[in-house]
Amino acid sequence: MTSLALQAPESFQPLALSSRSDLTAFLMDLAAELLADAYMLVAIVNEEDRNIARILASNWIHDAIELVGHDLIARLAQLPAAAPGSRPRSLLVSHAPAMPDLLNGEEAALLDVLGHCELYALAVQAGRQRYYLLLSSEHVDRIDEHRLVGAQMRCGYALSQMPDLLRAAVTRDPLSDRERECLLWVSEGKTTEEVALILGVSGNTVNNYVTHAIQKLSASNRAMAIATAIRSGMI
Repeated sequence: MTSLALQAPESFQPLALSSRSDLTAFLMDLAAELLADAYMLVAIVNEEDRNIARILASNWIHDAIELVGHDLIARLAQLPAAAPGSRPRSLLVSHAPAMPDLLNGEEAALLDVLGHCELYALAVQAGRQRYYLLLSSEHVDRIDEHRLVGAQMRCGYALSQMPDLLRAAVTRDPLSDRERECLLWVSEGKTTEEVALILGVSGNTVNNYVTHAIQKLSASNRAMAIATAIRSGMI
């Protein structure tokens, strides 16, 4: 019997992703198809003898990421992750007492309040690199689990189209999540006021994030910072 991981839909066409914005658009569409409220694509890197999650794309709000923390995100991604071709199983935060090695009661309550009541973690293989896709919903049994294996395979194909960009994002990205968000929206033609409205912060805060990004990228202005970030796969 042929492995599920090798069975591509007849209508499947490999995607040509060339930037972080392409990746974001792809993951937004994929999450919508699966009826997931939130997505997060992470790479796991080892720093100071511990695994942490390097977030490559996500529609989680910034404050939620800060509250949950990268250590817990790494645990959520890795421990319940379904390998390519295997049946994904949901993680219900209400079952936290039965999973002390993964979630404690305080962490489960936090995820519940933030609207991540049910989660699926998919291990996505792209060439030799493994990434993890977290999909979550505010409501139990909303995500279409029957389509997850196909979605996992499609994601692997998509990520395999941009190995250099993703590798650069994992290893050489000096930007914070907020700085990257601001640069991304500015690159899409949004004004400072529009970015502030989207992110729920002040215009001065947006300008500060952009200024920090310009300095970190050794650029002389916004346009040069955006160009550098795009070339390096940061946005």
